[in-house]
Amino acid sequence: MTDTPETPAPKPSGSPTPNNGFDANRPTIISLLYLGSYFTGISGLVGIVLAHVWSGEDNPEWMASHLTYLIRTFWIGFLASIVGIVLSIVLIGIPILMAAAIWVAVRSIMSIIKAQKQEPMPDPETLLI
Repeated sequence: MTDTPETPAPKPSGSPTPNNGFDANRPTIISLLYLGSYFTGISGLVGIVLAHVWSGEDNPEWMASHLTYLIRTFWIGFLASIVGIVLSIVLIGIPILMAAAIWVAVRSIMSIIKAQKQEPMPDPETLLI
């Protein structure tokens, strides 16, 4: 009995190879910068600058929806944080700050998930997740 290694069948030419890796596209980079701001405190600012710069370019429809979604995420989260800081004097601001942090994190993660599939955000102008 002889052992012969099996050779894989050749792939038909012209068939695309699936990308099963991590795609570092623009919305993913911005979302990761937003999430990184929980540790660095400043990377979110880099993310919003990149989002505004890249939104002015000619982007595919799915990417444009992500950029709108991420720009709104930053500014609404920033505004909620300011309100939370001001209201922390009367202690109601602490839950507002926690809710804003969770809201931004969830929206960033949702954007990463959809961006990896290159799917547009269903409603980029919503306040909901």
